[in-house]
Amino acid sequence: MKTKSFAFGLISSCLLLLAACAGAPPSSEQQVIATGCPAVVPCSLPAAAPSNNGELLDDADVLEAAWAECAAQVDMVYQHQVQQAAKR
Repeated sequence: MKTKSFAFGLISSCLLLLAACAGAPPSSEQQVIATGCPAVVPCSLPAAAPSNNGELLDDADVLEAAWAECAAQVDMVYQHQVQQAAKR
């Protein structure tokens, strides 16, 4: 019995495709994990030299805003530390 050449080519191409179905080893790329505290800048209070009561009241508002910004940074670092502790 003589095998036709197209049948031989078809079988070999099928075998070639089946070889490609084998599982590949996992990639050796390492996963990047960012840990650490968020960037924090030092707290600073703006200089003030009020000359009347109106400027003194305005200065108090500016100082309260500066303290609130500093407290927000502390809270951000605290929340990050709590989240990291919970992951462990």
